[in-house]
Amino acid sequence: MNVEQTSIPGVVIIEPKVFGDARGFFKETYSAPRYAEAGITEAFVQDNLSKSSRGVLRGLHLQHPHGQGKLVQVVLGEVFDVAVDVRRGSPTFGQWVGVSLSAENHRQFYIPPGFAHGFCVTSETALFSYKCTDGYHPECELGVIWNDPDVGIQWPIADPSLSAKDEVYPKLADIEAESLPVYVAPEAS
Repeated sequence: MNVEQTSIPGVVIIEPKVFGDARGFFKETYSAPRYAEAGITEAFVQDNLSKSSRGVLRGLHLQHPHGQGKLVQVVLGEVFDVAVDVRRGSPTFGQWVGVSLSAENHRQFYIPPGFAHGFCVTSETALFSYKCTDGYHPECELGVIWNDPDVGIQWPIADPSLSAKDEVYPKLADIEAESLPVYVAPEAS
């Protein structure tokens, strides 16, 4: 597998090896030892699958406490996936990374705990699969408005279909600092 570091340490793009022939393909979507070699050492405790149609935007979501690391991929269709660093004290606070994920490119995206996450569907429909390092805790939900001008995400759609909750999330600057996760510097090797 190929692991591509992004501009934000800890957020990585993974390209699993795909073995294909005229019959179809095979790929390993997760192996704890192999992903640990790539720096993803957290245990995953929950798998989720969502289906959405073109123009749907889900996010930007996070939990604190009970932050969730997420290993995401698309099994049908295509999405533009985004991670935003919302960790207080982080040198990359408020910065984002985006990547196109599709059934054709087989890419995966790892978003560590402490990041807001969202995606928009750019194909007719998409099946979006993700592993989480913690379960869902509705009492810990937080969100950042998808079009926060201070974050400046360059979404590939202008007028997304949003849930009622996603429409009213605050800008990152309007969230009380103590409500956000805290950055912990990596230990020196």
